[in-house]
Amino acid sequence: MSILNYMVDDSIPLDKVFRALGDPTRLRMVEDLAGGERTIGDLAKPAAMTLAGASKHVGVLEEAGLLVREKRGRERVCQLQADTLEAARAWTEHYANFWNERLDALGKALEEDGDE
Repeated sequence: MSILNYMVDDSIPLDKVFRALGDPTRLRMVEDLAGGERTIGDLAKPAAMTLAGASKHVGVLEEAGLLVREKRGRERVCQLQADTLEAARAWTEHYANFWNERLDALGKALEEDGDE
């Protein structure tokens, strides 16, 4: 299961999700959104950035399917898309299980080798 071939849905490759989450500012924004809807201004405050700067980060997260943006009056409200995070979690869990099995087999082989 290559990350390059794994899709969150028909339009979002999983590598795009991990690239978006690889930036500390965007990761903090996702953490903030886990607490509920936030405006772009709310997301900008902790990083002391301009609305334009925050909007660029929000755009990357939106492109990766991690949030949706909605215009409400004069504000843009962002909401986390948990399904996309679930797809990333499932992919990492697959590899965690893979490596746990390999390490268990290695441990067993080392024990058997030590018994000889």
